[in-house]
Amino acid sequence: MVILQKGQYRARFAQTPNDIMAAQRLRATAFLGDHSGLDQDEYDDQCLHVLIEDVQSGQLRCCFRMMFLAAQDCPDQTYSAQFYDLKHFKNFDGAKLELGRFCIAPDVIDPDILRLAWTVITQFVDERDVKILFGCSSFHGTDAAAYTDALALLKERHLGPKKWMPRIKAPKIYRFAKELKGRKPDIRAAQRTLPPLLRSYLTLGGWVSDHAVVDRALGTLHVFTGVEIASISPARKRVLRGAI
Repeated sequence: MVILQKGQYRARFAQTPNDIMAAQRLRATAFLGDHSGLDQDEYDDQCLHVLIEDVQSGQLRCCFRMMFLAAQDCPDQTYSAQFYDLKHFKNFDGAKLELGRFCIAPDVIDPDILRLAWTVITQFVDERDVKILFGCSSFHGTDAAAYTDALALLKERHLGPKKWMPRIKAPKIYRFAKELKGRKPDIRAAQRTLPPLLRSYLTLGGWVSDHAVVDRALGTLHVFTGVEIASISPARKRVLRGAI
């Protein structure tokens, strides 16, 4: 089922086991550098999977998954809860949407793909009256030193509110808000090393945890990220609803 088609790309929900496998194959390539295997976990069965394909070739260019939580649902069963203590986040009032495993084919550079993805997410948020988006935003590699300016920028401008702030749970973390206290970021260097998806979250008014998790399995460093829908400006929402 095609959700949306704009320009040379179409977005649709995965409908078959082969659709899911195509997403898992792209994820393995993007996250693990594995061009023949699959990246899969137990959360795949609980999520809606979005595929963004080239209209002419049918090739998969981007995928991500979404787990919808009604207001009364507990976030403890989400992917993010493996790594972050979400005890305080449980008290957030309203429906939640966890975004995960977002990836774009490594050989593709086209901002229209990210724009289409955000249009799909916005449409889903509107339909389900979602109040907050959340997930793990990943930096490639596990060396925090490579991202000192980006993490210093997050510490200085984008830490989440204490009432929702995830607590430490993962065994291997980097407490950048503490370790980089007093460090002023080089803004240009920070912008160069911020992952595109995280940059999009921040543009929407998103916030992050005060520590990063070292994920050896995927070879990434990630931060918990939240975007409260009420904090997005009306002008930005209009852009997202007709992004391309």
